[in-house]
Amino acid sequence: MTKKKVIAYLHTHWDREWYREYEVFRLRLLRVFDNVLELLVQNKIPAFYFDGQVSALLDYLEIRPENENLIKNLIAGKKLFIGPFYTLVDEFLTDKQTFEKNLEIGLKISKDFGCEDFIGYLADTFGHSKNIPPLLKKFEINKCMVWRGCGDIPAEFIFNGVNTVNLIRGYFMDIFSSPMPADKKAEWLKGNLDKIAQKSGNVLLLPIGADHLGIEKDITEQINDVNRLLDDYEIKLSTPFEYFELVKDNFKNFEWDDELRDNSKTFILQGSYSARTKIKQFNTIAAYKLQLADRLQKQLGGKYNSIIDYAYKLLLKNQAHDGICGCSTDDVHEENIIRYKKILQISDTILKELKFLYPEKYEDLWITYNKKFRSVMEFEGTDIPEGAEKISQKQGFPDEILYDTQRIPVTEDYTTIYKYVKEISPSNDKLEISENNIKNSKMQLRIANGKILLPNDISMDFVRFNDNGDTYNFGPGANDIGETAQIISQEIVKDGQLRVELKIRTSFFDVNVYLDKNSELLKFKINWENNLENKLWQVRFNFPYEVCEVFSEDMNTLIKREFDPHYNIREHLPQKRGIEARTNTAPMQRFVWINGLGVITKGLTEYEVYKNSLSITLLRSTGIISNPENSARSTPAGPPIEVPGAQQLGKNNAEFAIGFFEPDNFNRYVEEFFLDS
Repeated sequence: MTKKKVIAYLHTHWDREWYREYEVFRLRLLRVFDNVLELLVQNKIPAFYFDGQVSALLDYLEIRPENENLIKNLIAGKKLFIGPFYTLVDEFLTDKQTFEKNLEIGLKISKDFGCEDFIGYLADTFGHSKNIPPLLKKFEINKCMVWRGCGDIPAEFIFNGVNTVNLIRGYFMDIFSSPMPADKKAEWLKGNLDKIAQKSGNVLLLPIGADHLGIEKDITEQINDVNRLLDDYEIKLSTPFEYFELVKDNFKNFEWDDELRDNSKTFILQGSYSARTKIKQFNTIAAYKLQLADRLQKQLGGKYNSIIDYAYKLLLKNQAHDGICGCSTDDVHEENIIRYKKILQISDTILKELKFLYPEKYEDLWITYNKKFRSVMEFEGTDIPEGAEKISQKQGFPDEILYDTQRIPVTEDYTTIYKYVKEISPSNDKLEISENNIKNSKMQLRIANGKILLPNDISMDFVRFNDNGDTYNFGPGANDIGETAQIISQEIVKDGQLRVELKIRTSFFDVNVYLDKNSELLKFKINWENNLENKLWQVRFNFPYEVCEVFSEDMNTLIKREFDPHYNIREHLPQKRGIEARTNTAPMQRFVWINGLGVITKGLTEYEVYKNSLSITLLRSTGIISNPENSARSTPAGPPIEVPGAQQLGKNNAEFAIGFFEPDNFNRYVEEFFLDS
C-alpha cells in the first residue's frame, strides 16, 4: 500500500510575553534560535519557519547583531522564513488600520532581510475574523494558515477569497522532544496523523514545534526512525510552501466566507475579551489617538512619520495575543500599560505641537473636522470665552509655553487651565434636565419606579455575577442568578444650555449621564472603587422582544452574528475533559447595534445575548491565568499562575454612549464619542 506523504515543517511559536516576562523569554530566545541557526548552518535541518512574525527576530538580533548576515544568507537560500507580520496580534481586538500597519511594517522588515515568500500565519489566535483574508490580499499575500475556531472545516479551503490551511491538530506537536522510544512516538504520531488524514487529501501537513521550544539536534534521525515504523505515512521535513504547492487543487473544494469562532473542536478562549478591562481600554484609546495624530500631521506637513511608526511598533507589541487578551503575568501587563502610556504621550504631544506650530491651520482643520460629527465641542485654555460653559479645571502650564522650544516654563507660568464646551454649529435645540429626566429633541433618559428607561420601550440596568474562571474563560456558577443594582438616588450635576449631566447613585456605583445640545448620543461615565474579587460586571439593555441577531464592529466594518436567545451556558457546563462551553458572548471593538439601538464603548470589548437582553461587560475580575477548576473549560489553557492584578481591585472606570440610528452610519457616532477622549 502506498504511504501518504506528510510534509512536516519545523517551527517555534514565540510569545514575546506570557507566563514569563519579555526579558526572561528573550534570554530563552537566544538559546532557542542559536540552536536553530546551528542546525541550519550544519545542514542538519532543511528549513525553519519563524512563526510568521519579525519582532522575535529583531529581539534576537538586538543581542546577537553579529548574526545578521548569516540570517540574511539563510533567508536568501530559502532555509529560514520570516514575516509577514511585525507581531502576531489578536484578530478581534485589533482595528483595521493597526492590522494594516502590522503588515506594512512586518513586510518591509522581512523584505529588507531578503524574504520573498509569505503566509498569513495565524496558528494560535483565538478564532479568526472574516475581515483578515481581504487585508492579506491587499498586501498580495495569497496563503493563510489557521487553527482555532475551525470546527469541522477540512484541511484545505478558501477562506473569504484566500487559500487557507486548517491545522487540524494545531501547531503544538512536541513529540520529538519527549524521552519516549521511537515506537511510542510512531504510535502517538499515527493517532494524530489519522485524525489529520480524515480532513485531508493524499498529502498531510504536520507542524513540528511548540511554544518557545528548541529543535532536537537529532530530529532528522528521529524522523527516519519513525518513518520505518509507520505503515501508512511517510514524513518529509520541508516547508509549508511545498505543502501549499502540492495541494493547490484542493482549496476550491470548500469555501468559507464567515468568521471562524466554532469552539466544538478547539478552545477559542473567549473570556480573554473581558479579562483585564484596563488593557482593552488603553488599547482602544491609544489606537484612536495615534491614528488621529497621524491623520492630522499628514494634513499639516507629515513631519512626524518616523515617530508615528515607532509608536505603532509599541502598540503592536502590546497587541500580541497574550498581551492584549490579558492572560499574562502581572509584570507583563504592567509593562503593557507603560507602553500604552508612551503611545498616548507621543500622540498627545504631536497634537499639541501641531496646534503650536500651525495655530490657524490647526484650529480651522480641527473645528471643521468636529463639525462633521457634532455641534458642541470641548476646548482647553486659560480663559473661558463668552458663550462657553466650564466643565472642569486643573493647574498646569499653558500649551503655548510648554511647546515653545525658545521658552522654559517657570513657577509664575503655572496657572489654572479650564476645560469648557463651546457651540460650533448653532442650533435651536433645547436641553432639559430634572432629577428623573434628561433630554433634548433627539434623545431622552428617564427614571421611573426604580428603573432607567430609554425610548422604544427599552430599559437598562447593571448586573454582576460570580466568576470561578480565569483570564481565558468566564466560569459561571450553575445556579447563579446574579445581582441587579438598585437605584438609590439621582442628582443634577450640570444644568447648562450646551451640556446637562445627571448622577444616578446605585447600590453598585455612581453613574454619570450627560447629554449635549443637538446630540443624538447619551454618554455614560462610571468611576468606582472595586473591592470584590472574582466577579463579572455588566450593563444590560432589556428589549421588548428576543435578541436573535446583533451587528458589531470588526476591523472597522459591521458584521452580523446570530444567536439562540434561549441558550444558557449554566445549563451546558462541560462534564468531561477537553471541552470548552459554548457561550452567547462575542468580541466587539467599539460598537454594537440591535434593532435601532447603537452602543459605543471606549474599550469594553465583549457583549452577551440572553433572551431579550444585550449585556456589555464593564469588568471581569479573576485571579489566575488558567484555573484547573474553571466550570466552563474542563482542561487547562495555560499555567495556574496567580495574577492578583487581574482582579482589578481599586479604581476602575467605564465609558459608553447610546443612540438610536441606523448601523451603516456607525462611524459618524463613534467619532463623535471619541473626539472627547
